[in-house]
Amino acid sequence: MPDHHSLKGEIQRVSYYNQETGFCVLQVRATGIREPVTLVGRTTVAQAGEQFEARGHWIVDQRYGRQFRADDLQTFAPTTTEGMQRYLASGAIRGIGPKLAERMATLYGTKLLDILNHHPDLLLHVRGIGQKKLAEIKRSWEQTRHVRRIMLFLYEHGVSTGRAFRIYRRYGDRAIDLIRENPYRLADDIWGIGFKTADELAQRLGIDSHSPRRAEAATIHILQNASHEGHCALPQETVIRQVEQLTTIPHESIVAAIDGLVADRRLVQDRLIDTPGLWLPKLHRAEWNIARALTKLQHTGRHPLAGIALDRAIGWVQERLKIELAPQQVEAVRQAVTQKMLIITGGPGVGKTTIVRSIVEIFTAKGKQCILAAPTGRAAKRLEETTGRPAKTVHRLLEFSPQDGGFRRGPDSTLSGDLFVLDEASMLDVNLAASLVRALPSHACLVLVGDIDQLPSVGPGNVLADLIRSQTLPVVRLTTIFRQSQQSRIVQAAHAINAGHSPPLDHPEEGLSDFYFIPADEPDQIASLISELVTRRIPARFGFDPLRDIQVLVPMNRSRLGAHQLNRELQTALNPRADDACVERYGWKFSVGDRVIQLENDYQRHVYNGDQGIVTGLNRVDQILTVQFDDRIVDYEFNELDELALAYALTIHKSQGSEYPCVVLPLHTQHYMLLQRNLLYTAVTRGKRLVIIVGSHRALQMAVRRSDARRRYSALAERLQATASR
Repeated sequence: MPDHHSLKGEIQRVSYYNQETGFCVLQVRATGIREPVTLVGRTTVAQAGEQFEARGHWIVDQRYGRQFRADDLQTFAPTTTEGMQRYLASGAIRGIGPKLAERMATLYGTKLLDILNHHPDLLLHVRGIGQKKLAEIKRSWEQTRHVRRIMLFLYEHGVSTGRAFRIYRRYGDRAIDLIRENPYRLADDIWGIGFKTADELAQRLGIDSHSPRRAEAATIHILQNASHEGHCALPQETVIRQVEQLTTIPHESIVAAIDGLVADRRLVQDRLIDTPGLWLPKLHRAEWNIARALTKLQHTGRHPLAGIALDRAIGWVQERLKIELAPQQVEAVRQAVTQKMLIITGGPGVGKTTIVRSIVEIFTAKGKQCILAAPTGRAAKRLEETTGRPAKTVHRLLEFSPQDGGFRRGPDSTLSGDLFVLDEASMLDVNLAASLVRALPSHACLVLVGDIDQLPSVGPGNVLADLIRSQTLPVVRLTTIFRQSQQSRIVQAAHAINAGHSPPLDHPEEGLSDFYFIPADEPDQIASLISELVTRRIPARFGFDPLRDIQVLVPMNRSRLGAHQLNRELQTALNPRADDACVERYGWKFSVGDRVIQLENDYQRHVYNGDQGIVTGLNRVDQILTVQFDDRIVDYEFNELDELALAYALTIHKSQGSEYPCVVLPLHTQHYMLLQRNLLYTAVTRGKRLVIIVGSHRALQMAVRRSDARRRYSALAERLQATASR
């Protein structure tokens, strides 16, 4: 056992700090030691200028040399003028930079901490601080004190402190009292904190491991987790079994907890594939709302184009657009101008866009208002580009209200329009679909356009597939690939994959292709090839901009070829500034020029899960990171950066609804769990002008052969059948 020593002094610089784990590497000035010391350990928070006390031992690291490895490390408020200045200059308090920190420390010296705590208005005597700046400093100082208390509370109970800011923002000054009262509320209320973390905290706070509260929280957690995997419900026996495995709570106690949750209307019990099922109330309500609204839409009022001379309209639109519609396309147009509800589905190159343009032209010519929308900003923008008409995201169309957390448009304030066309309908989850269909006016028509062979929505449900499976709604399936699309090897590859066949892997002898397969068997070799392709070979040969045009798509986040690792490598290659002028939070480094993606719906800022942007500004004094999302500029406080991740490499799931000029896709057997046909098909169809797969033949064949047969638990199709038969 190494000899234990005590060390205390002042933190000079924070070389590394991980908010999730508390692990830090500090450069410190220790009492009684002349030279600076590298201190390694875990603590709640660490800022330059703070005092520290540590117990541990000295080690000699082969790479970094002599260090003090702390087994116990605590930090305290600065006690010297120099320490206070260094603390404030480090960015600990938003709105205070090095120059202002120096003026504050010069004027008030060791009294500065007391002034910040008890007499902050005296800061108005400091040059550069007016009423507005003072209000910002007071707000940030109070927030820092409370967040630090929460961090210390969590740290003392062995829980990650990385979400302390979110906890404070949700609960305010009463955070610790509320958590003590019911730690399981964290799993429900705080994004990024799950049942496991809340349960660990509950156990440390002395809550009985067989308590009804724990059984209820575990049950809700199982259903919430299932919704994150796409399910609207689960069989009751499945829920009971999973809760038993998670908690070891006796079967009868879990059944009693479920009965209590159903009685309190926190769960809904209903039939699911001829067995008792359990729903979260919102998802149960959404399924019924979709079924009732679509059934009502089909059978209420006349069609806006009732009585139209159909053959003349089809002839007119072909002449106007200078096109010749194929028989399947003619059928789709016929259905759209005679049915109140229509689903159009098909793969790439089958003419979905031409049909949409034709339908919209006919409705417009008859003086009808046409509304175009899509689930994501990128999909809406692409719809706008291909039709030449304005398109909105569903959220913007429904006018989300941050104040009350809901949409302004609904049954009591319906949308205005005669024809509603929703593209990329495979991305609709049950909640968004329910909100949309309930906001439609009764006289309107709805056309859903999508590809049911792509991955289903990220959110719960499989809406497009369930609507088709119900056999209660008109559906046109497009299968004919048009001549111009037949020349595209991307389209050929996509249809071959969808049919369960290997895509063509031979390369043209002359000229350039739009689809390539580069064989490589080792993960490091694949990663190296991808970096070389993105940074050098593709830009040189095809002229694509590596930051704007090329998107690396991967099956999963983890592994050597996962999004996390490839993002770090591509960031280093494409944005060298990231190692210098950056802010580090939640496992990522962010710098000006980085490609980023939004990870959750943020209704206050009007940015949504999957939106992609570029970092355009980084202000250390105000602790603000600025991101450009298409036509919107959005500011994030540093503590809010868990909403963002790097986007040089994305999971295929995150790419839904987007198209990129060039897609690069690594495939390896280490992706085994996610090597599925619909995943590969979705990735290939994201590429507009070039797709390059880098990987092993074996992984490619596995993905082509394996059809994902896992059905998402949902009762939407059955509810449609039930409402249609009434």
